[in-house]
Amino acid sequence: MNLSILYRGPLSSCNYGCPYCPFAKHSESSEEHENDRLALEKFVDFVGSRNADSLSVFFTPWGEALIHKRYQLALTRLSQLANIQRAVIQTNLSCKLDWVDACDKNKLALWATFHPGEVSLEKFVAQCLDLLAKRVRFSVGVVGLKENIPAITSLREALPGEVYIWVNAFKRQENYYNGEDLSILKGIDPYFLTNNQYHSSLGKSCRAGSTVISVDGDGVIRRCHFIKEPIGNIYEPDFERCLQERLCSNELCGCHIGYVHLDELGLYDAFAGGILERIPSNWPQVLRLL
Repeated sequence: MNLSILYRGPLSSCNYGCPYCPFAKHSESSEEHENDRLALEKFVDFVGSRNADSLSVFFTPWGEALIHKRYQLALTRLSQLANIQRAVIQTNLSCKLDWVDACDKNKLALWATFHPGEVSLEKFVAQCLDLLAKRVRFSVGVVGLKENIPAITSLREALPGEVYIWVNAFKRQENYYNGEDLSILKGIDPYFLTNNQYHSSLGKSCRAGSTVISVDGDGVIRRCHFIKEPIGNIYEPDFERCLQERLCSNELCGCHIGYVHLDELGLYDAFAGGILERIPSNWPQVLRLL
């Protein structure tokens, strides 16, 4: 079985306080942290037990996970498993990076986000350059607020061209960007216009629920993060029976980790080899082709 798992456990805290962020913001108790640790370890043990499968894991926490050693250890262990193809996490890159030295860097990848209001450009870029020196695969992104455009431009100038920078469009306000904004952001992220829309998805063919699933801390399987109906549980015998092709039941899909799996968009070709960590195939050559 070839399967990508987007894991989101109970963790729901962050060391940043971005005002636009939908992630839960609270300080977890010791008991809550322990529950998250137990759920995480159970999940990693499960992945390790699936010797006959080819698996990829993408941690998409409600907050920042890499400041907690348990997630560093989980990625280290996952990257060393023979049945793992890719071990990926979303992160603000505020943690120390010495832990990556113990990972299999052929499998580890980071989806890093720059938050201009929370960290200086210089400090964030230093972390990115450290990852490059350590030969860790990663992409870098920014929320495309208008006030962030100067910082996004500076980030592009500060990082080598080999680093793909994606921009998450701010879609809560209709016609938010003017022509100049669109030109600047598309020049930095060739796929920005794809992100700057809600894709019609109802009744469309999607890989979510068949070759890619969302899993919570209790092992409950959902097709993706955006469809709440459970379809099974990874800790139940023969859970594979729930994995089947289904047409999307949502009207629209506006987040990259959702619409990238819509077949009609052809993004599996555009991001071949980098679906989970959001790195286009043949980057940076693709920048000159679009």
